[in-house]
Amino acid sequence: MNAREAADSEDGGLETKSSPQGTQGNTGEGGRVLLAAFSRPPDARGEDVNASIVIAAEPVGTYPGLKEAAQYFGPLTDVAKAQGFSVDAEPYEIAIGTKVVVRGDFHKDVGSRVMRQSTLAFLAQGHAVSITVIGGTEDEVEDLIEGVSFGAGK
Repeated sequence: MNAREAADSEDGGLETKSSPQGTQGNTGEGGRVLLAAFSRPPDARGEDVNASIVIAAEPVGTYPGLKEAAQYFGPLTDVAKAQGFSVDAEPYEIAIGTKVVVRGDFHKDVGSRVMRQSTLAFLAQGHAVSITVIGGTEDEVEDLIEGVSFGAGK
């Protein structure tokens, strides 16, 4: 699910589906969108790609056998491809501070523009957590990812 779809749902982004980043709300074993932020309102038209960030979490039990964050990119990539995105490269590990996450990069041609999407994923407290950023350029996506940090746990 991309950030625009999360915001476009009739109930403000709380809908239930059965795919990575597409299961939202509080019902059953589904996941939820924890944060969806946009550079402009999702319905506002603009010349450039609406930069956005979506943070979502799904119970690991939704995916039998899921033991590592890299495995989450199987279903996540299926969802991205179904939405017209192409994979830029196989998912790879990166360090953000002291935390190691897995990153996957995608792109989609939208008219004369290119929409770029990068997802960071990790497993925590029985959930697959994803942080997805969308931008119109690689620099815009990198700037958004550079803003991600993990504070010390309590």
